[in-house]
Amino acid sequence: MRKLFGTDGVRGKANQDPMTAETALNIGMAAGSRFIRGEHRHTVVIGKDTRLSGYMLEPALTAGFISVGMDVVLLGPLPTPGVALLTRSLRADLGVVVSASHNAFEDNGIKLFGPDGFKLSDEIEAEIEARMTSGTEGLRVPAGRLGRARRLDDAEGRYVEFVKATFPRGLRLDGLRIVLDCANGAAYKVAPTVLWELGAEVIKLGVTPDGFNINRDCGSQHTGNMRAKVISERADLGIALDGDADRVVMCDENGVLIDGDQLLALVANEWKRSDRLKGGGVVATVMSNLGLERYLQAAGLNLVRTQVGDRYVVEEMVRSGYNLGGEQSGHIIFTDYSTTGDGLVAALQVLAEVVRSGRPASRAARQFEPLPQLLRNVRLPPGSAAAAVLDDTHVVEAIRDAEARLDGNGRLLIRKSGTEPLIRVMAEGESESLVTAVVDDVIAAVEQAARP
Repeated sequence: MRKLFGTDGVRGKANQDPMTAETALNIGMAAGSRFIRGEHRHTVVIGKDTRLSGYMLEPALTAGFISVGMDVVLLGPLPTPGVALLTRSLRADLGVVVSASHNAFEDNGIKLFGPDGFKLSDEIEAEIEARMTSGTEGLRVPAGRLGRARRLDDAEGRYVEFVKATFPRGLRLDGLRIVLDCANGAAYKVAPTVLWELGAEVIKLGVTPDGFNINRDCGSQHTGNMRAKVISERADLGIALDGDADRVVMCDENGVLIDGDQLLALVANEWKRSDRLKGGGVVATVMSNLGLERYLQAAGLNLVRTQVGDRYVVEEMVRSGYNLGGEQSGHIIFTDYSTTGDGLVAALQVLAEVVRSGRPASRAARQFEPLPQLLRNVRLPPGSAAAAVLDDTHVVEAIRDAEARLDGNGRLLIRKSGTEPLIRVMAEGESESLVTAVVDDVIAAVEQAARP
C-alpha cells in the first residue's frame, strides 16, 4: 500500500512533512537505487516549475541520486511532458518533475517517470516507499562511484522543436491572434516561442514568474483574465496552461470556455475522419461529461472510463490500444506523440482544426452540448479522515437519496482527492436545478460529518 505517493506523485505544503528536503533526499536515494540495473552509467533527468521551493527540493533530490551512484541532468523550468520526452530521448533511467501542477505556490510535489517516459505504476511507487521505510543507509555507494551533476542548456529548444513537429505539416498559424496564459509556470518561455514560430500573433499572460505567483489568478484554474483579454483584444481564441503545462483549458473568440471533454470530442472526430484514431474510441475518466459519451456513441465510437488521474488513463490506453485519451480538466494524452498529458500539443490540435476548417473556434471546437454538471469540494480540517467522513451514516443516507432522485438519468460521484485534503462531490443529469439540489444536500452532509 502507498502512503506517501498519491494520484500524481508526492505532494504537500513545501517545507512541511512530507514535502521536505529530507523526504526529497530519501526519494532520490530510494528511487535511484530501484532503477540501477547493469554496469552502465545511470542517469536521471530533473525538471521543475517556477515555485520558490523548487530551489530546496531540486538539490535535495540531486544529492540523493548522486549518493546512490546516479548521474543527474538538470533541465531547469520545463513542462512535465518535456521532462518525459527528455527522459526517453536522453536514454535516462529515470525522470523527475518537481511541481505541484495547478496548486498554489505554497505546495510542491515530486513526480517520477520510468525510462520509457511513462509515470510509474502504483506497484513501483510502493516499492520505492518500502525502500524509504526500511532505511536508506545501505543504499549509499563508495566515494569513487558517486554520480555527477550537469545542466542541459538546450532542454527548452529540444522541447520546442518536438512540439512544433506535432503540428500538421503544411499548416501555419499566420493571421491568428492568440491570448496565451502560461500561469507563471514551467511553460512561460517555451509556449510563446512555439506559437510565435508557427506564425501566430501571441498576446502573453502569466509569463513573469517570481517564485510566488505560479497559478495565482491565472492559468487553467483561473481563466477570467484570459477570457477578458480575448474579448478586449478581439483575439481568435485563448489558451490557458497550468503550472507544469500538462493540462490546457481554452476559450473561443467570445470568451466561452472549451474544456478537455470538448477537446477530446474534436480530436476524436477529426482523427476518425482521417483514419488516425486507434482503438475505436477514447479513454477518459469518470469525471467526463455524459454529453461526451453520447456524442461519441452517436459517431460510432466508444468511451472507456477510468478512475481519476491521467496516468490511469494512459495505462488503459496502452493496455487496450487507444491513442487518444484525457481528462475533462484538460490533461489530453496523444500516445502517438507523448507518454503523458501535454497542454501545448493539445492546443495545437485544436488550432490545426481552426486553421483547416476556416471556422471560428466557437464552431470548430464546440462539438456537443454538455449535460448540466456540478463539482464542489469540501476541504477537510486537520485530523479528519476522508474514509471516516464518507462512512458516516448521514453521508451514506444522503448519497443513497441523491442517487434515487437522479433515478438513472444522471450520475453521482463522490471521491477523495489524491492531491489535496478534499472530498469532491460531482453530479450531472438532465435538470440543472436537480443537479444543484443533489450536490448541495450531499455537501451539507459531508461538511457536518467532517466537523471536529
